Amino acid sequence: MLDKKFSPEKQSAFAARFEAQKIAFGPVVFQCVRYAWKRGMLERLAQAGSVGLSVEAMAAEGPWTLYALKLVLETSLSAGVVCLRDGRYVLDKTGFILVTDRMTQINLDFVHDVCYLGLADLEAAIDQERPLGLARLGDWPTLYEGMSQLPEPAKQSWFEFDHHYSDTSFPDVMPDVFASAPRRVMDIGANTGKFSRAALAYKAEVELHLLDLPQQLAVAAQTLSEAGCRERAHLHAVDMLDTEQAFPPGMDLIWMSQFLSCFSEPVIASILSRAAAALADGGQVLIMDTFWDLQRYDIAAFCLINTSPYFTAMASGNSKIYQSTDYIRLAEAAGLKLLTVREGIGYCHSLLRFAKA
Repeated sequence: MLDKKFSPEKQSAFAARFEAQKIAFGPVVFQCVRYAWKRGMLERLAQAGSVGLSVEAMAAEGPWTLYALKLVLETSLSAGVVCLRDGRYVLDKTGFILVTDRMTQINLDFVHDVCYLGLADLEAAIDQERPLGLARLGDWPTLYEGMSQLPEPAKQSWFEFDHHYSDTSFPDVMPDVFASAPRRVMDIGANTGKFSRAALAYKAEVELHLLDLPQQLAVAAQTLSEAGCRERAHLHAVDMLDTEQAFPPGMDLIWMSQFLSCFSEPVIASILSRAAAALADGGQVLIMDTFWDLQRYDIAAFCLINTSPYFTAMASGNSKIYQSTDYIRLAEAAGLKLLTVREGIGYCHSLLRFAKA
């Protein structure tokens, strides 16, 4: 496991105090910088290049008032998004990332549209281990029951966030999925069916079994129907929180991607035990997830660690982005043994391969 260090080893007390103020005013900075991006201020400065623009010139162009420009760009200045040269604002490197980097934009939309209001209830959510912030979006016990009914723009931002990180990984892992020549594959937590669609397209003779909540299976069925492979898929409605619900048996391979992080450790233990019981002789379990301890770069670990409060406030109340060692420990307790670990898949995924102990 990598020893993550997010701050300089040698930092003065004055510098540390400045960093503390960035935390205190973080929500203010977030909203102002997001406004500058969403309303086109940063894009206009990008067009102006190194010469930059004064707020007076930008106000004359519109659609921004002089007040809005001064307010938002001064906060952006304090955050290193823009800089001042001879009275003109110039886009800085961080601002350039905000304007051009899709991952950053997806993260901003996810935090704003899905998480921001609900995070006001994080303190009580942590204390009670219930997603109390979810009430800002709808009336469901967990976010997963309401996934298909999320209001906009939260729904679009959630799916863009989820798919941006998972979709890039699916093509890369198909050789791993079929390395043991499985004929019956179970996709636990099928979500919108994108993995199952990719697997069915990759291997003509494979048979897919999709497990999820009924409302998610309806979406997955539509995905597979549009791809022309619905007849090779079997749908099984399962509430993972019901520990008495067994999984269909005789599976050559069981796949889980960005799924177990939706649950608490006791529920993960139950899912892994049921998965182990569903394996055919010689069957394997593949778990792909975004383990923060297996990231090559601190930027990835930072993003993943700070996704965990979303699970607390909005999704389930008691799950998070886990370390790989957590899954390995729980899998071993469920009667599985770790065979291989593959890191560096897509943006930030790793793949754990297990067999029966």
